[in-house]
Amino acid sequence: MNKRTVTFRVDAQKRKALDAIAAGIDRDRSYVLNEAIDNYLDVHRWQVAHIKEGLRQADHGDFVADAKVSSAFARWRK
Repeated sequence: MNKRTVTFRVDAQKRKALDAIAAGIDRDRSYVLNEAIDNYLDVHRWQVAHIKEGLRQADHGDFVADAKVSSAFARWRK
């Protein structure tokens, strides 16, 4: 894997928390940050994929029936 250095600022509390996590799993801060970034990117890729799928379905007219939507909202209000 081709790695590059990225520099950014983080407040002291976050750095301390990152260092505590790293120490707790016997890894360095860079490892913890890479894991966090991987997880962040995974979530955003998942969201974009689901948004695109929703838009594709909407473009094809695939909608949920009004009765099902009303039923779902009724359950959430309880």
